[in-house]
Amino acid sequence: MERNLLREIFFDNHQHWEAFKRKHGAKIRPIVIKEVEKFRDCGDFKNGFKLFVCEGCNDVRKVPYRCKGRFCTTCSVGESEEWSRLLTEDVLQVNHRHVIFTIDEGLRDVFLLHRHLLKDLMDEAAKLLIDFFKKKAKVTPGIIAGLHTFGSRVNFNPHIHMLVTMGGLTKKGEWKQYDFLPFAMLRKQWQTVVLKLIRKGVTEKEKKRIQPRLQKAFTKNGEGFYVYAPKQRGKVKEQLRYIGRYIRRPAIGINRIEAYDGQFVTFKYMDKTDGKEKTETVSVEEFISRLIRHIPDEQFKTIRHYGMYSRRMKNVCKKILSAWQQEVKRWVVKVKKTLRRRTWRERIVASGRKDPLVCSRCECYYEYKGEVCLENGKLEIKVALCPTTRAYLERVINDLTSIQAPQKRKEKEEKHRPQPVQETERQLCLFDVS
Repeated sequence: MERNLLREIFFDNHQHWEAFKRKHGAKIRPIVIKEVEKFRDCGDFKNGFKLFVCEGCNDVRKVPYRCKGRFCTTCSVGESEEWSRLLTEDVLQVNHRHVIFTIDEGLRDVFLLHRHLLKDLMDEAAKLLIDFFKKKAKVTPGIIAGLHTFGSRVNFNPHIHMLVTMGGLTKKGEWKQYDFLPFAMLRKQWQTVVLKLIRKGVTEKEKKRIQPRLQKAFTKNGEGFYVYAPKQRGKVKEQLRYIGRYIRRPAIGINRIEAYDGQFVTFKYMDKTDGKEKTETVSVEEFISRLIRHIPDEQFKTIRHYGMYSRRMKNVCKKILSAWQQEVKRWVVKVKKTLRRRTWRERIVASGRKDPLVCSRCECYYEYKGEVCLENGKLEIKVALCPTTRAYLERVINDLTSIQAPQKRKEKEEKHRPQPVQETERQLCLFDVS
């Protein structure tokens, strides 16, 4: 298994995650335990794998399944790249703005304790922009919103990132461009919306408790809560790809973790106040506590679509705009084509690395031979293309589950082992498993 520094912090011989669970027990949300333990087992052959054999030298590769969890750094990076690629092909080929909605620092803990308000926070931000476009430009824009609950120091800082079309669909079925956002007005409106949302979403008892925070957030931010939307430069496709990756990115990347000594973790971050890169050292317990806060609740969607990009309107709007663009010869909708997720092999090749199914020894191709899956807690052979493959997979299962005594297993392997076959366990990233 490849080295993963974040996995070491949680699961090395110091057993920090187990100690954290014992100490905080009931305070940990069930979804957090589920996602962290999925991350622990990601890429473990005991959870299943695919078998490939080189057609030239009979070299064997076992490719493990991935967890595809929301906390797993390996899976989330791959999924972010793939999502942003599909996004650039699916949205309208028009100018978009990257709009950011933030809240006052004193209100962050309110959303931490009342996570059900996070969906409403996204909905209200989108509604604010949709209402503005409908009133000022008489159009319906397309919006893709992403919720980030993390700041640069991995602290809890909920804010909304949006990909917004600069223009929209008129009632006549035409595309109309509109590239102006009144920040002063939006900031005051956003402040009012957030404060009303909190008052409406909590109990009377809780409202009295947090009223000083609400009042301070109102008086402290005379110009409203911060809203920012820089104009994008460069090609539309490159803009969309960059914003898409940013919206879907994980709370912390492995490359930001600079040191771990068994008790303390040092990571780097960009200080927004002075624009300089700094480092911070915290205890492992504090680091875990900060990180798991950003695991969303079960079935919570951190990416949502509104306006023309909503599920209900998307296909209808594209059909209307396709007919309109044929008349005016102005192309905002791409020719309809089937969008397909790339396989793990295609992703690796697209990243510039060597084809994982080409043997490094003889340059021949690896052939798919079989597959082992975990069913009801037990490894089962799902596919075996020949008796030799089935016998080999049975031996691997026995090795992984320690069913047979070591001596008997060794004797059986010597008896049935195909002589030309050489086994090397090289783990690859398998994001998509059919």
